[in-house]
Amino acid sequence: MAAASLNSVVSAIQAKFQVAQKTEFRGETTLTVERTEIKDLCAFCKDTLGFAMLLDLSGVDNFGTEPRFEVVYELYQMDTDAHLRLKIAVSEDALEVPSVITIWPTADWHEREAFDMYGITFTGHPDLRRILMWDGYPFFPLRKDFPLAGRASDMPDVAFSKAAPLAGGPFVTVPSTATTKDREPRSREQS
Repeated sequence: MAAASLNSVVSAIQAKFQVAQKTEFRGETTLTVERTEIKDLCAFCKDTLGFAMLLDLSGVDNFGTEPRFEVVYELYQMDTDAHLRLKIAVSEDALEVPSVITIWPTADWHEREAFDMYGITFTGHPDLRRILMWDGYPFFPLRKDFPLAGRASDMPDVAFSKAAPLAGGPFVTVPSTATTKDREPRSREQS
């Protein structure tokens, strides 16, 4: 995509919305906008500017600064092969962001993951519950103040019903000089 086309997209956004910061880095454009405007801006990007695809939505923890968190939206315009990144700042005191699931249904799982890993709540999300950690888990593992070794918690019994085999299982390759076909674990008879 020509830089002029992306510049016209940015100009259209700046004419309608308050852009706190515009960053250009290695051909990528990032707009930092107000949290309260993100849903309207995303609808404008999809309906008016043709950014029909939400590639990703993720959280960022800037531990030690305020606002601590960011939510990043990666948009894609298929007709012109344009990428646009939108960012909003989220304070630790107000961890609520409007959901964009009504604009892009794919935001469903992305927002759930950001909620599960960072504790960011997406208002208006129809099924905001944990996606990777179990219900009732009291921590948010991708926050930078979460210890690398994890934290002790009461894990429900259903998490691990039996020990997982580490050797001799159906998907463990046995070292040998045989061909790949003969070494393929799924080709062996299971005992």
